[in-house]
Amino acid sequence: MALSLYDASVANYLQTLGAVGGFLERGLKHFQENGVDPETIVEARLAPDMLPLRFQIISVAQHSHGAIEGVNSGEFRPPSSKTPYDYAGLQALVAQTREALSAWTPEAVNGLGGRDVVFHLGEHKLPFTAEDFLMSFSLPNFYFHATTAYDILRANGVPLGKRDFMGRMKMKK
Repeated sequence: MALSLYDASVANYLQTLGAVGGFLERGLKHFQENGVDPETIVEARLAPDMLPLRFQIISVAQHSHGAIEGVNSGEFRPPSSKTPYDYAGLQALVAQTREALSAWTPEAVNGLGGRDVVFHLGEHKLPFTAEDFLMSFSLPNFYFHATTAYDILRANGVPLGKRDFMGRMKMKK
């Protein structure tokens, strides 16, 4: 069986988005049980020069659903670091992202192969093919931001493990 563009991108986005939604939920429960206002965690960072949890979750959405939409339109732009979300808003963003990605069929995503995509970063324009954009830019960014969000929650005491990050694996039936 050949690996398709859908399998390599959307299927993996959905698995990890499920995990992100799960560890955000575990984080909320932990914070509530320990008298921690989850809104303080929205701006938590691993290091002073890193962006906060809010931006990590926004980036997870942008580098998954936003990436597929970018390939479809031919243009991709990074997310704003100033978008206001509270903890519940971040959870809703993950759920909305999963729902929007679930609407993409394998045929539709596979049909995007070979298209040109331009990544706009300020005045810079970086040209990609759909496959190169998704595999060499979007997926690495997606996993980086999902991992960083996980790490921020871990650093703030949420009892998470590797299985929480991996999400529901695709096993042989």
